[in-house]
Amino acid sequence: MNVTDELKKLADESYRDFHLRLIPGVDEDRVLGVRVPAVRALAKRMTDEEKRDFLHSLPHRFYDEDMLHSVILSGVRDFDTAAAGVREFLPFVDNWAVCDALAPKAFGRAGESDRVRGFAYECMDSPHLYTARFGVNCMRMYFLDEAFTPDVTERVAKVSGGYYLDMAAAWFFCDALIKRWDETLPYFERGALAREVHVKAVRKAAESFRVPEERKRLLRALTCPPVFDPERV
Repeated sequence: MNVTDELKKLADESYRDFHLRLIPGVDEDRVLGVRVPAVRALAKRMTDEEKRDFLHSLPHRFYDEDMLHSVILSGVRDFDTAAAGVREFLPFVDNWAVCDALAPKAFGRAGESDRVRGFAYECMDSPHLYTARFGVNCMRMYFLDEAFTPDVTERVAKVSGGYYLDMAAAWFFCDALIKRWDETLPYFERGALAREVHVKAVRKAAESFRVPEERKRLLRALTCPPVFDPERV
């Protein structure tokens, strides 16, 4: 199978025009306009050998190939294989959509919490925007339920680095307020978050049906930190 040719057959011009507005900064010549369900369907049609060959063909030319790469990696069930693939792929990720599509099944398997946490912390320490965002996404997806430990919120509270990283941290803290209110509220009360993260997280919480009204009022009343001070975390 020629994967690029198959993606071109699936391209939708109207969807391409719409989607380009959602991924600013991505070269429009790189976007074919393949809808995500069609990308997933293509991945299912690929043989294991075709998938392996495709995953080793980095860097890809098209955004849609990057999305297919995320979809294929997300289906990997072995932790070591998934982690190696993610580590190889992330430096080539240049937008939030491909980054957020990356969620390996192996990372959610029982018994892998310690290794996933270590890998996510490694990613969060990266200077590469979308590698760090992936690390924060892992914290939100895998560590706000049974695998939660206090160091998770402490590490994410130190995150700040532009709109797309701040938004990932805000999304994490919104979900943390929903699932871990008692452990999370003090970060807002003492102004321990970057200003943009604080503001965006409160806004997200205020829009969520899962946050009771009295908690929304409390969050809105808290003083927002003027600047980020890591000593307050």
